[in-house]
Amino acid sequence: MKKRSTITLIALWGILAFFAWLSPSKDISEAERRPLAGWPKVSAQAILTGKFQEDFEDYALDQFPFRDGFRRLKAGFHFGLLRQKDNNGIYLADGYAVGQEYPLNEASVDHFLEKMNTLHEKYLTGCSIAMAIVPDKGYYLARDSGQLYLNYDALKTRIAQGMPWADPIDLTDSLSAQDYYRTDTHWRQEALIPAAGKIAQALGVTEPQLEDYTVTTLDRPFYGVYYGQAALPMEPDALKILESPLLDGCRVYDYETGETISVYDREKGETARDPYDVYLSGSKSLLTIENPNAPGDRELIVFRDSFGSSMVPLLVQDYSQVTLIDVRYLRIDLLDRFVDFTDQDVLLLYSTLVLNQSFSIQ
Repeated sequence: MKKRSTITLIALWGILAFFAWLSPSKDISEAERRPLAGWPKVSAQAILTGKFQEDFEDYALDQFPFRDGFRRLKAGFHFGLLRQKDNNGIYLADGYAVGQEYPLNEASVDHFLEKMNTLHEKYLTGCSIAMAIVPDKGYYLARDSGQLYLNYDALKTRIAQGMPWADPIDLTDSLSAQDYYRTDTHWRQEALIPAAGKIAQALGVTEPQLEDYTVTTLDRPFYGVYYGQAALPMEPDALKILESPLLDGCRVYDYETGETISVYDREKGETARDPYDVYLSGSKSLLTIENPNAPGDRELIVFRDSFGSSMVPLLVQDYSQVTLIDVRYLRIDLLDRFVDFTDQDVLLLYSTLVLNQSFSIQ
């Protein structure tokens, strides 16, 4: 019996190894939305230093046959049998997949403050500036779920004290867990009217009203980034956009491609690896939105991360031009080559996820 079990195990291992060697390597994991390790470079130096062995281990793990199926089995084992509270740093609370954002990374916050103060001193001393922190889902779900959670009060205090020149906007009471996608990090645009109204109040512009928009649901089911990372069976979200004649009349200039695009990129919403790219075509270093129907020549500059892609279209009504800048992709010391800083309104809109992991800001 023992011999038969050993032979069965060896045969199973042989079949998996056969598939691993003969199956073509994949470049990207669609479920995890990350690049996969490729076949390592073979050289005498790499073998002698052990680098080849390390790289091969990464390759074998990433290219293992039926990998996604085994990941789902592992996740089910951890949650179902072992009763663990999270898998790969993702936990479930009230039907939502949530990333465990803990503890407060003070070095990251200090880096953010250093970069923002450099930005202010170099370009923004004559501008009216507001700062809004986008809470992650854990703000609303972690405590009651018995999960570790960020010290949000300490974060807000640190930001306010480190940036006394920016008027803080507290969005926490205008949002709830239900305003976020169940399978993704981001908030749902169709739920942002109260938060957008609070930002508009702080900027002194017209507050958006839901009745001014048409809610359109994309055909493609939205499986967010947490869906793949948690490797658990979850129903997809519905991705919706708020359309209006005002936004139809706006034109967006993409400095990376030199092309004029629409506020919503329907093609990316239906075909891109991340359908959230429907909002302002996804991650972009520099965009301008021209609104020919604005009542005057008032302008807004928004320094933002990906959460701003779905929020900013709700703020354009009173502005003839809105400039969106992501300093994770465009160095601060190069901004004056592209942007003329005069007396614009300025909004800093950053999620706790970026504030707690800000070292990509240049």
